[in-house]
Amino acid sequence: MATAAALHILVKTEKQAKELMIQLKKGKDFETLAKKHSTCPSGKKGGHLGEFKRGQMVKAFDDVVFKQEVLKVHGPVKTRFGYHIIKTLYRD
Repeated sequence: MATAAALHILVKTEKQAKELMIQLKKGKDFETLAKKHSTCPSGKKGGHLGEFKRGQMVKAFDDVVFKQEVLKVHGPVKTRFGYHIIKTLYRD
């Protein structure tokens, strides 16, 4: 089964997610922004979710991690938890 590791920032609004995407495009550090803004407990770890298998995350999140370009920032991705900004570190 495929595995991957990713970072993410979870926020409540699409507007906030878009603002964070702009900051990331300008060169801001992903982990610093995750610690400051993410509502997910992983925010304390700079957004690190560790390694997980395909199907462990909600589908919209999984689709980005397992189908989109690695080491590129993607988002906002809407799930029932809010809006995610996702950066896949690796996958096999």
